[in-house]
Amino acid sequence: MKAVQVLRARELVIKDVEKPDIKNPTDVLIKVKRVGICGSDMHIYHGTNPLATLPRVIGHEVAGEVVAVGEAVTSVRAGDHVVIEPIRYCGQCYACRKGRPNVCRNLSVFGVHEDGGLREWVVLPEQQVHAVDPDLPWDEIVMAEPYTIGAQAVWRGQVEKEDKVLIQGAGPIGLCVLKMAKLIGADVMITDLSDERLAFAQENGADLIVNAGREDVQQAVAEWTDGEGANVVIDAVCLPQTFELAVEAASPAGTVVVLGFDERPASIPQLPITKKEVTIVGSRLQTNQFSKVIRWLNERKLAHNGLVTHRFPFDQVREAFAFVENHPDKVRKALIIFD
Repeated sequence: MKAVQVLRARELVIKDVEKPDIKNPTDVLIKVKRVGICGSDMHIYHGTNPLATLPRVIGHEVAGEVVAVGEAVTSVRAGDHVVIEPIRYCGQCYACRKGRPNVCRNLSVFGVHEDGGLREWVVLPEQQVHAVDPDLPWDEIVMAEPYTIGAQAVWRGQVEKEDKVLIQGAGPIGLCVLKMAKLIGADVMITDLSDERLAFAQENGADLIVNAGREDVQQAVAEWTDGEGANVVIDAVCLPQTFELAVEAASPAGTVVVLGFDERPASIPQLPITKKEVTIVGSRLQTNQFSKVIRWLNERKLAHNGLVTHRFPFDQVREAFAFVENHPDKVRKALIIFD
């Protein structure tokens, strides 16, 4: 079968590899139908993802059809349309015992630490495979994993109905956060430097949009909240200066959710954190968010509504990565098609 592998920075190849087989009673064999290109895939391609090892078959936003199952599998069967949960964990370490397997000490992420889904077939344990409504289009189904990232950030921020939520960044992840926050019933302000991205965010439910290149975000938040500040600030831009702004913009008893992997230090004084008793939390991958996201997909409460902008056949994967790299202003989500 064919698979896409990053050999080293900026060297992406399509190569022949052995088709996987069911070896364990809980294994599921899946024919891949769609794979989304994520920002972290681009970082692996560029050689800048600090967590990935090379060479690597990339791809963790995966939808496909079950072809065969092991004898002990009960939750899916041949013919089911499924999405893949891309994390494998030990179940024994402190994080796992606390119900946070997404930060397991021995975490392995599909497409990052182990070979991922940009290949024609994959075999995964049953616990990483989730069935969805087969009547849903593949382009909707494949968005499940990115939605779980947004759902995790909203969960980590403990967002509740009518909370004032500031999302910094209207890129793909910021938009996924927006969709999750609105489903919960929050009021959402979203910022970006792109008027086009902001307009799309407004079409998808943002209550207020702010161009951070032309407007004072902190002042806009103050006006929006009558001086109180945002109850939850979710930073999907992930720069030191947006982290600093998040702490300043948070309300008393507010929460700041950090999504970034930037290793540069931010300059944050202790006073606003202590005075307002701000909670600062990280958000990585997802914890038990797939069932909620799949329910909303199945109920048609979630739809990409233009979030998927580009589609490339599998044999044009190199062109796809080049296009995403060279036209980031035009791409919200690009998909690789295996039909």
